[in-house]
Amino acid sequence: MVYHPVVELTSEASWAMVEDKFSPYAKETLAKLITFLENEIIPSTKLAHAQLPADPEKRWKTVIPVIEELKAKAKKLGLWNLFLSKAHYPEFGVPLSNLEYAVMAEVLGRGGPIASQAVNCSAPDTGNMEVLARYGSREQQQKWLVPLLNGEIRSAFSMTERFVSSSDATNIRTSIRQEGDEIVVNGHKWWISGAGDPRTRLHLVMGKSDPTNKSAYNQQSVVIVPADAPGVTVVRPMKVMGYDDAPEGHCEIIYENVRVPLSNLVLGWGRGFEIIQGRLGPGRIHHCMRTVGSAQAALDTMLQRVTDPSRKTFGKYLYEHGTVIADIAKSRAEIESGRLLVLSAALMIDKYKAKGALKEIGIAKFTVPSMALTVLDRAMQSFGAEGLSQDQNLAETWGGLRTLRIADGPDAVHIQQVGQRELKRAPGLVKKAAEIKKKELEILEKAGFKSRL
Repeated sequence: MVYHPVVELTSEASWAMVEDKFSPYAKETLAKLITFLENEIIPSTKLAHAQLPADPEKRWKTVIPVIEELKAKAKKLGLWNLFLSKAHYPEFGVPLSNLEYAVMAEVLGRGGPIASQAVNCSAPDTGNMEVLARYGSREQQQKWLVPLLNGEIRSAFSMTERFVSSSDATNIRTSIRQEGDEIVVNGHKWWISGAGDPRTRLHLVMGKSDPTNKSAYNQQSVVIVPADAPGVTVVRPMKVMGYDDAPEGHCEIIYENVRVPLSNLVLGWGRGFEIIQGRLGPGRIHHCMRTVGSAQAALDTMLQRVTDPSRKTFGKYLYEHGTVIADIAKSRAEIESGRLLVLSAALMIDKYKAKGALKEIGIAKFTVPSMALTVLDRAMQSFGAEGLSQDQNLAETWGGLRTLRIADGPDAVHIQQVGQRELKRAPGLVKKAAEIKKKELEILEKAGFKSRL
């Protein structure tokens, strides 16, 4: 079992299941990552918050110095772009499997948002890098992917629209059309993560390029739009439970007659759905990986709180109350269950790529965020009013995790898809049951029990 004084990596049973699938390089990287998290990232979290100005204008123009310092240190340690598997992206990736990264992402989840940024593994950049690595032209890769891989710039993924039920992406109305050797984009998007960051240089925009196509899944295209292109207007940052997530933010954006070169089209006309499916599969499981880490961190915080000798209620220490003990036990069990779902999905991605792991990804996506929210809620309850305040990070973490029940497809969509996949097994099960029933009857008849049939 890998153990760290502050970060207990995983349960002994979970680690025993995956240890033999870890290469020597992965084990060495994991050990370095845990040390880096404890010695550098976690102690820098409060400084990162302090370096973000309270002024509403300045906070959207600030590059937080300590995060840039952490990025430089992570690069030197080789803790960089860990999410990009060389098996799937030979030219750009690192020699880690999705399963190996799953454990590392859980570690990063315990360090909050700055942890993933520090090692260049934060959304939406991870998904955008995967899109450009898999589908981008050589020109697009040199101009946009390389700076993203180097951590020099950031990006946004622009799909969700205002006034549209975007959980069904076929509803998207943003217009993407060719005019001569240019592409013209017109649309109204919102909840576009990363669009507020002063380092963001590109938006990957999805819209309709062929609205009359007979196939609803061949009407969309994806195009690269420079963040500073004429006609791109960031209307406002959206707030999540009162938090604006500056400087990255989740912004409302209007694209008005934005013109970009034809070479900015990704993969080809009508390939938008293909691109987002390739992008969102790994992205969904990356969120779940980090979410398990967030839940574990919350439980760790709760354990410290309830064993604090200065805390007593009704003559008992907090940990002596039966309800508190029950909450701890339930949280432990739920985290273990969620972790195994995530590891299973990561293993399936390694074996069959994201397309072959859709069921496992879907199950993790609608299960793990709800699990983590429940664990966070119990931790907040153990702190009383303090758990809802800025003196603890529990409420902010809860707000961020709550978005995952909507982002990258709401729970209802994943539940529906998983249920439909399960129903496809029904005809085979009915056929098999009929075959068994026939054999049962034959055996009973042969044994002389025909009159009782």
